[in-house]
Amino acid sequence: MSNASSVPSHGPDIEYPEKIDGPVIKIAGVVVLGAIMSILDITVVSVALPTFASPEVFDSTYAAVAWTMTGYTLALATVIPLTGWAADRFGTKRLYLTALALFTAGSVLCAAATSIEMLVAFRVLQGLGGGMLMPLGMTILTRAAGPERIGRLMAILGVPMLLGPIMGPILGGYLIDVASWHWIFLINLPIGLAALAYSMRILPSDEPSTAESFDFMGMLLLSPGLAAFLFGVSSIAEGGEGASFGPRVWVSATIGVLLIAAFVSHALRTEHPLIDLRLFRNRNLTVAVISMFVFVIAFMGAGLLFPNYFLTVRGETTLMAGLLIAPQGLGAMLTMPLAGVLADKVPVGRTVPFALGLMAVGFFGFTQVEADTSYWVLCGSLFVMGLGMGGTMMPIMTSALRTLRNHEVARGSTMVNIVQQIGGSIGTAVLSVVLTQQLMSTPEPGTAPLDFAASGFATTFMVAFGLVLLAFIPVAFLPRKKIKAKNAAATGDAPIMMH
Repeated sequence: MSNASSVPSHGPDIEYPEKIDGPVIKIAGVVVLGAIMSILDITVVSVALPTFASPEVFDSTYAAVAWTMTGYTLALATVIPLTGWAADRFGTKRLYLTALALFTAGSVLCAAATSIEMLVAFRVLQGLGGGMLMPLGMTILTRAAGPERIGRLMAILGVPMLLGPIMGPILGGYLIDVASWHWIFLINLPIGLAALAYSMRILPSDEPSTAESFDFMGMLLLSPGLAAFLFGVSSIAEGGEGASFGPRVWVSATIGVLLIAAFVSHALRTEHPLIDLRLFRNRNLTVAVISMFVFVIAFMGAGLLFPNYFLTVRGETTLMAGLLIAPQGLGAMLTMPLAGVLADKVPVGRTVPFALGLMAVGFFGFTQVEADTSYWVLCGSLFVMGLGMGGTMMPIMTSALRTLRNHEVARGSTMVNIVQQIGGSIGTAVLSVVLTQQLMSTPEPGTAPLDFAASGFATTFMVAFGLVLLAFIPVAFLPRKKIKAKNAAATGDAPIMMH
């Protein structure tokens, strides 16, 4: 299947200059602007969830408002494999402008939502546009720069990937405090309009080319299957006090599992499936994908909990909550570039367990939270977690793609990105269910409300901590000896590393 992560063939007669020239820098500016919009919107909403759940706004449960994040990431997972086919079919510039317009329109509609159901629906629309911005921008950039210079330009794309976890919660908290929750979406309107004008002027026009057939049947099976399953899981916490496993839960979850099973059967019999499951015959890729999947469930799910703890238990403003979780992004900023260099020189099986250990140490601090735990302890724990995250994610993704053959890299990159988004969606849904169950249970007589809430968060963090420990099992099987890469650059198949 054609994929947006692959560099198109320009033929042997095209030569690229050695240095990064002005036109490429301008195109890189377009791509970075789109990437910042997409990535910031994942993190900026995290601090707004308690606001959405409050009686003054939507008067909803945490499990329900968590769908504002789950629906967005599911839309990203749906549209990533479609992007490569659509870029060939309609042309990259035309599709990029469409993605910007869809994202901007979805943002405005989100700000106009009057119910949690409307907000979730508009977040899905927003995610369909946002999901195309990063892979499509990468395709445009590789066409402009050529495979020999793409490594240096990846450092430019790394800026929004590193700044997103830091600036998103701070920006979201600031806008909610000084204005209202509507502005975390309305802020995208001037940025989106500027990006559209800039893109129309800067991006080179290209003609559509012949595209391979798109696996519409696979999309019709997998996307509704995942949505139904996650809807069932999220509904467990919405049946009143205690767990509720009524028809809404088991019917949705069962339909989801059956659709996913049907997709697996379909994918193994289709020449160009939505996700090429035959790549799992590669042992190293299988181990890396499983490691990343378990890790992302814990990490992305916990991203829902950190700001909620500071807002709900400690009574902080949304801006302060964003500032308090910034140490996590700072830690990742320190280790991610180093981990990227080490991944090319040291077997990931020797570095990732150490980084995952840092992640576990940081996580453990939050399993002991109380209503008055020192902020020095909490921010220190987040910083250590960030160090571990930065040294875990990129090497695992590199390991997943390193041993693929040239023609497999694009399909492998698609699968890794989709699995990452699915893991984030599952983590958000599952941990929101656990947290809601804890907060809705009956407290023991004489327990102060804040102590009870803190205990609920500590229990939920313990579940996330258990998932981090579970990731050590597949990580133990990552390669500990140097493996020769299959040189994707030789044919221009450059993988995208998604946030």
